[in-house]
Order: sequence, then structure tokens, then C-alpha cells
Amino acid sequence: MEKKMEQSKSMHINKIAVILLSALLVFMLMLGWGLGLFADIEEEPYVNGDTDRIVVGVSQLGSESRWRTANTESVQNTFTQKNGYFLIFNNARQKQENQIKALRSFISQRVDYIVFSPVVETGWDTVLQEAKEAGIPVILMDRNVDVEDDSLYVTCVGSDFVKEGEQAGYWLEKELKKRGAADEDIHIVVLKGTEGSSSQIGRTEGFFSVAEDHDNWIVLGQEYADFTSAKGREVMEGMLRRYRDIDVVVSQNDDMTFGAIEAIRESGRTVGVDGDIIVISVDGTHDALTMVADGMINVDIECNPNQGEYVSDVIESLENGMEVEKQYYVDENVFTIDNVTKDVLSQRNY
Repeated sequence: MEKKMEQSKSMHINKIAVILLSALLVFMLMLGWGLGLFADIEEEPYVNGDTDRIVVGVSQLGSESRWRTANTESVQNTFTQKNGYFLIFNNARQKQENQIKALRSFISQRVDYIVFSPVVETGWDTVLQEAKEAGIPVILMDRNVDVEDDSLYVTCVGSDFVKEGEQAGYWLEKELKKRGAADEDIHIVVLKGTEGSSSQIGRTEGFFSVAEDHDNWIVLGQEYADFTSAKGREVMEGMLRRYRDIDVVVSQNDDMTFGAIEAIRESGRTVGVDGDIIVISVDGTHDALTMVADGMINVDIECNPNQGEYVSDVIESLENGMEVEKQYYVDENVFTIDNVTKDVLSQRNY
């Protein structure tokens, strides 16, 4: 009798183990599917010089936002076998040391071109000098670098971050005039992106170049929120506790904006066109533009992530022996409730 009970107990434990193992496998499969876009990839093992295609090593800085997801898709959809490319893709996961390691790997593999979005602006001189000595052209995408010798890279393809910041400031000027509040004290908080990144530096510079012309624009606080929704919410919660009279939130990307809006609404205050707090955002992702159309975000300054084709155009020019410019800016717009139409939303691929 005891033996049967032990066997039954053993079978029951084994059954539970099988169920738990199955659940774990399903979870791992789902996780793999979700992270697949940002996984390090090669179409097949690459042997130096063993391909007729153009070999491009791409180091993406991470996967911190919806914008970055769209930027990665643009790259992976452009540098395909069909288009004559062999892509080696690396996700640096927000760490500069990972990017430097990836760049050195690309150099050792003798790729034809290196493309990367630098996490921060500084600290690249040595590895870029190594690429130059190896005769590999480097193209910056999305963000820029601060180096003593700008011949270490061929060109930068991306957004005019200073202009984006200025556009946020100019829109606020016009909006306050329209409301008859141009001369009133306006209390502003700023959610900044990753410290030291080109986008954070440029957008901050651009906005404050406009703000400094208005003595009644009182910046209560500005904090880094790392371009993520979770950090945006955390920083906004702290600001709401410290500052009672916030009139305007300037958020340097949509993901931080989403987190900030959650925090504001949970505090009992309202946002947007008819709300207590004006919300200015940057990126122009589909979800954010939907909120613009609904009046929850007052204005969204577009930052276009579809940069893969622009980079490909640069490579094609270099392949044909043509000179290229040092900087290329992608096309961008400013969105408010007046121009976010159904067509705009339906055509948004990010």
C-alpha cells in the first residue's frame, strides 16, 4: 500500500514538473520572439571577403523605446540580401563598452562599412582611429560623436536635434500668445533623455535657446529620464511632489511622455488641449500621435526613425566614388490636433 502511495506521489510530482517545464519553454519562446528584432544577427556565418555583397556592420545602441524599435526595423529592412547587402547587427544594450567591442569586431571581420548609433557623444576617438587605419568608412546614424578629428567618420545621418528643441520652444511661444498668456509666469519642467547623448544635448540646447528670451518662463526643474516610460513616470512623480504649479511639461521623447502622463493623471491633474498641464513631446510615434489627435498631447515634434534608406543612399554614393556631405538630416514635421488626420495615422509605420 505504501509503495503504491509513493508511486502515486512520484507520478504527481513528475506531472507538476512537466507542466512547469512546458510553461517555462512557452515563456522562453515568447521572450525570444519579442527580443528577436534586437538580437545580434548574421544571415549566415561570415568569412572575411567571402561574399560579393556589401558587408555592413551595424551597432544599434539599444532597445529603449518604440522609436528605437522602428529605427532598427528600418535598418534591417534596408540592408538585406535582396538589396545587395550582408548585414551583421549588434545590440549594445545601452552600454558604450558593448558598442566599442562590436566596432572592433567589425574591424577584425573587415566589413565594408560600419554604421552605428552612439550611446553618448564622447569616448570614440581611439576605436574610430582604428577603423580609419583599417580603411573602413564609418557612418553615424541618428546620433553624433564629439571627436577631435572629424575625418574619423564619413558622415552622420539623422535628425537636427537642436532644431527639434527650437520647434518645441517656438510652438510654446505661439500657443501662449493664442491663449493670451504670453506675459504670464509659466512654470515648466523638462524631462531629458540619456545624459550625454546627441539627442538630449541638442534638444536641450534648442529649447533653452528660445526659453532664455522669455523671463517669465520659469524652469522649475529638469531631470534625466533615460528615454524610457518607466523612468519618465518616476521622474514626473517626483516633480509633482516637489512643484505644485506646473504649467508645461517638455518631454524629449514619447516614451518618457507616456510615463509622465500616467503620473500626472494619477495625481488628479489633467493634460493636453483642455487640461491643466500643457504637454510637449518629441518623436511622433503612432501611439503618441493618437494622443495628439485625442487632445492629450498638445504638440509632438517629429523625429523620423526611418533612416536605413538614407544610410543606404550614402553607401551607394561612396560605392560610386561620389563625395558625400558631412551631415544629412531626415525629413520631419510638427504635429498638433490640427494636422493629425486619419491618413497620417494610417500611414505611420512606427
